[in-house]
Amino acid sequence: MRVHVLASGSAGNALVVESKEGAVLFDCGLGPRVLAARLRAVGVHPEQILALVLSHEHSDHVKGLPHFQKRFSVPILATGGTWDALGGVACGGELLHLGRPSTVAGLSVLPLPASHDAVEPAGFVVEGGGLRLGLLTDTGVVTELLLDRLAGCHALFLETNHDLDMLRFGPYPPVLKQRIASRHGHLSNAQARDALGRLVHPALRQVVAMHLSRENNCPALVEQELGCVLRGGHVKLAVASQEEPLTVHLEEGEP
Repeated sequence: MRVHVLASGSAGNALVVESKEGAVLFDCGLGPRVLAARLRAVGVHPEQILALVLSHEHSDHVKGLPHFQKRFSVPILATGGTWDALGGVACGGELLHLGRPSTVAGLSVLPLPASHDAVEPAGFVVEGGGLRLGLLTDTGVVTELLLDRLAGCHALFLETNHDLDMLRFGPYPPVLKQRIASRHGHLSNAQARDALGRLVHPALRQVVAMHLSRENNCPALVEQELGCVLRGGHVKLAVASQEEPLTVHLEEGEP
């Protein structure tokens, strides 16, 4: 299984899970040209995409949706709340139900309730080929339920949006700072570190830090925070970016 983070950040988000049956795109926050270029860069042909799964309705996750619907005749899956926020279930759209797994292009996709200022946002556990992936961005807290459902993942794609001091003393207006740091905002590096400390286990192979703020974070700080948990172990750490795609390759049965 290969996972490609095509882009991650406030300017646009898209991630592809590629299995033996095909590819599933999670979120479509890139314009058509950028999406096509990023797919080419990671070796995924557009015809391999068998479904699109949406986490929530914010523009950095769905702004490429109108073009995607014109270009691809594949199922588009989202929670009922996300569809309502987008104006209703689109042609070819399907409903996801939080806590209930769906089979998508041969993968089991379990939507989980995230804590974000969207109507019905979701994180995901994706399983296929004996592998288990956790995808969690755009949440202000990692609840006990999320920790329970994310347990046992071989790879975690976990939000590390901001450094608390950079946010506190940065240029954002107070109301925006408050929103980001709230229970319905985004995870800080420290929150991600604490969650990761409870999710590390012998079979975890890869952690990818996601959705970094350009103004309120930097990769070195993320690596420092998460490294406190991972240092000296076997787990690989990578930091996703807005500008360049990142590929993670996982083999079934790999130690």
